[in-house]
Amino acid sequence: MLKLTRALLVEGKYDAARLHNLVDGTVLTTDGFRVFKDAALQNLLKKVAAAQGLVILTDSDAAGFKIRHFVTGLVGAQNVLQAYVPAVPGKESRKAQPGREGLLGVEGVDDALILQGLQTALAGAADTAACRRSITYTDLYEWGISGTANSADNRRKLLHRLGLPPRLSKKELLDVLNILYTYESLDAEIRQSK
Repeated sequence: MLKLTRALLVEGKYDAARLHNLVDGTVLTTDGFRVFKDAALQNLLKKVAAAQGLVILTDSDAAGFKIRHFVTGLVGAQNVLQAYVPAVPGKESRKAQPGREGLLGVEGVDDALILQGLQTALAGAADTAACRRSITYTDLYEWGISGTANSADNRRKLLHRLGLPPRLSKKELLDVLNILYTYESLDAEIRQSK
């Protein structure tokens, strides 16, 4: 597995599922074109890019490049590494018809091509992990935002206060909190709000 300390941004859930098997790191999605209209998602991407940096890996079709250019402009090119997969003709096995341009998306190309694209993007970039205490699932439980009575309500309030999207899964929440906060700063924030 390729270890990433920058967040990896892909277009959709099938791309994310594929990349979770290839990389060790945070994988976020644009949910396709939703990124153009979703202010909470845009704010999340800005915060993650500023705190940790993004590696953008989109399909090689026009839609993928439109998303790539939008996000790069949104978060600032200085916070982005661009990873590419080649334009390979074909269709994903889950689809009845090929895409408009007849090209495989990230989910359809060979693992080796994805890894090569990521390694090329990372070449020369200082991509080292910070040495700090990670926020864990146990911390989420102890803070009362996961696995306890009223945790859903507490989590929703915390996400609102932090300006994060309300629909983050538990894993996405943990990944994002570890990117944006140290354990100490988030612990202080949560204790202060109680």
